[in-house]
Amino acid sequence: MHYRQLGRTGLRISALILGCASFGGIGSVPELIGRGESEQTAFAIMDAAWELGITCFDTADAYAGGQSEAMIGAWLKARGSAVRDQLVLASKVFNPVGSGPNDRGLSRRHVLRQIDASLRRLGTDYLDLYLIHEPDPSTPQEETLRALDDLVHQGKVRYLGASNMPAWRLMQALWLSDRHGLYRFEWVQNEYHLLRQVDQDDVLPVCQEYQLGYTPFSPLAGGWLTGKYRAGQDFPAGSRMSLRPGPYQSLLHERTFVALDRFRSYAHERGTDMAALALAWIMAQPLITAPIIGPRAPSQLDLATQALAIQLTETECTAIAQLFLVS
Repeated sequence: MHYRQLGRTGLRISALILGCASFGGIGSVPELIGRGESEQTAFAIMDAAWELGITCFDTADAYAGGQSEAMIGAWLKARGSAVRDQLVLASKVFNPVGSGPNDRGLSRRHVLRQIDASLRRLGTDYLDLYLIHEPDPSTPQEETLRALDDLVHQGKVRYLGASNMPAWRLMQALWLSDRHGLYRFEWVQNEYHLLRQVDQDDVLPVCQEYQLGYTPFSPLAGGWLTGKYRAGQDFPAGSRMSLRPGPYQSLLHERTFVALDRFRSYAHERGTDMAALALAWIMAQPLITAPIIGPRAPSQLDLATQALAIQLTETECTAIAQLFLVS
């Protein structure tokens, strides 16, 4: 494993981040609580990731109704303070955590309440990284930024980030932080992979200009880039498309399958697994800090080992990207 600087900060994180969204459920979807990994499997995944050298774990307050954070907290308690001292721990706030009118969003009330709930479940007195899970159009950005700034001053959070963030809102947030002397977002966590490269046009240039880190989620497009989905075939049981197809419905067209066939042939010619090559492509992008991977079993971390061993040239990266951009 190698380690990379997070934007302009002095913090170094592993070149791969462990995504813990499937611990106890599937992301923030209440209906899928209980459909994710058990605590025993989650422990095994975290142990395997730690052994590999992955020192950054990513979760959120709403994942499995808080169970993801609780499982990480239990694992940290079992592994001891030496592990916590080396772990870079990230969580997020925004999605619903209850049925009340103030149980979601980025209001000052919700942010200050949720950080304490997250810290309690995680069994720690601070978070290394804290992100807004997505923008909240019903709350002024200045209100949110001031609340987050207070968390840094209180010592509950070390660095701030933003997920699912469009470029224009990111620019607005950076301007507000600069104008009011507030701690700013230091990195962005958006969806980015070979089948969705739109951040190349606006978000990534902003990251380059303002020295922001970039930690993309879903680098394998919910399993699409593993080759498991085929035209005219049913989705495998337990796959993202069978459990939570919504985020990937836009990929259900002929162009996707044509691009995947091209990519399958390219990977075969290299003697490489599709998924490992897709992950290696992400890591080879100069503006990417570290992608977030979400293994459902310890054995799936073999993919990370394979990807880390693949060295792609700029020419190869361009050729691979073109496979998905040509109609």
